[in-house]
Amino acid sequence: MAKAKGKTEDKIVAVEEALSRTERLIEANQKIIMIVIASIIVLVLGYLAYNKFYQAPREERAKSEIFNAESFFEADSLDLALNGDGNHPGFLEIIDNYSSTTSGNLAKYYAGLCYLKKGEFETALSYLKKFDTDNVMVGSMATGAMGDASLELGQTEKAVSCYMDAAQDFPNEFTSPMFLQKAGMAWELLGNYKKAVEVYKIIKESYPKSYEGRDVEKFIARAEGLLQ
Repeated sequence: MAKAKGKTEDKIVAVEEALSRTERLIEANQKIIMIVIASIIVLVLGYLAYNKFYQAPREERAKSEIFNAESFFEADSLDLALNGDGNHPGFLEIIDNYSSTTSGNLAKYYAGLCYLKKGEFETALSYLKKFDTDNVMVGSMATGAMGDASLELGQTEKAVSCYMDAAQDFPNEFTSPMFLQKAGMAWELLGNYKKAVEVYKIIKESYPKSYEGRDVEKFIARAEGLLQ
């Protein structure tokens, strides 16, 4: 019993000594610790101030200015959408002025689509690659558009990869079978009819009620015929 009591007292002494050393360490480095704490507080306050007084107003301005460019895009007025009409900025100016905002980022996606429609595929790819989003639906559409641009540039294998990623990143009845069909047709261009059949069968099995699913048997039959 006395032995156990002695061990307990030894542990208490050891803890007290450790606490004492810690206190001495803090006292010796008190100035440095205070500087570090103050620096952290300044950084946090600076970040909050930056968001509230600088970034938030820019977000609102960018959101307001992109509206007209989107309207031009929806009307298929691609040059006006890109360059503006003299009174309202287009996507390119919004990218230059508000690149770090959500709307500035979205403008990169729109610019990519505009150049894709204009047949300027290298430029389309450059803007689509700069676009970054956490929205899987929009992200899959951007990836699919990169597939279209890559296909037009003769980068067929890259196009297949983009189409498959677009189909799988956001599985749904509308865009997934469309991108899968594009991937299958790209495989056919490469002469890989086995891969084409495999992709078409994914449409048949996973999306039979889709627009592409209704005609997919024709694609399967054609690719199988070419395979044989």
